[in-house]
Amino acid sequence: MEKNIDDKSALRELKKGYGKAKTLLNDVDELERFLQRLEKKLKTIPVAGDKLAVLPIMISLVRNYIKKEYTDVPIGTVIAVTSALIYVLSPVDIIPDSIPVAGYLDDAAIVTACWELVKSDVEEYKSWRQINGKVI
Repeated sequence: MEKNIDDKSALRELKKGYGKAKTLLNDVDELERFLQRLEKKLKTIPVAGDKLAVLPIMISLVRNYIKKEYTDVPIGTVIAVTSALIYVLSPVDIIPDSIPVAGYLDDAAIVTACWELVKSDVEEYKSWRQINGKVI
C-alpha cells in the first residue's frame, strides 16, 4: 500500500526532528560521523532526482557551519537542514527506503519542505562557497 505525504505532513515531520538536530549540532564528532553516513547513503540512492539533489549542498552547509568556516546563517536554518538530513538517513520513516523508488518519496517531501524554509539562506551559502573557492 503506497502512502503519500502532503506538504503539511512533511513540514510536521521536519519540525519533529528539530530537537534531535539541536543535540546533534552540539556534538561535532557525532555530527561528522552522521554526515559521513549520510554521504555514503546518498551513493546508494539510484536516482536522486531534483528534490534530493540539494542534499550535498545541505551537508556542506552544516559541515562548514560546524567548522565555523561559514557562520553567516541563522541557527534556525542549520537546525531545519540538520533535521531534514536526519530524516533522510533514518531507517524509520513514513515510507521505508527499502521500497524501490517509493521509499524515497517521503524523503524528497521532507527535503522539499525544508528547502522552502531555507532556500534563500542556502543560496547565499552557495554564493559564499563560489567566492571562497569551497567545494563540497
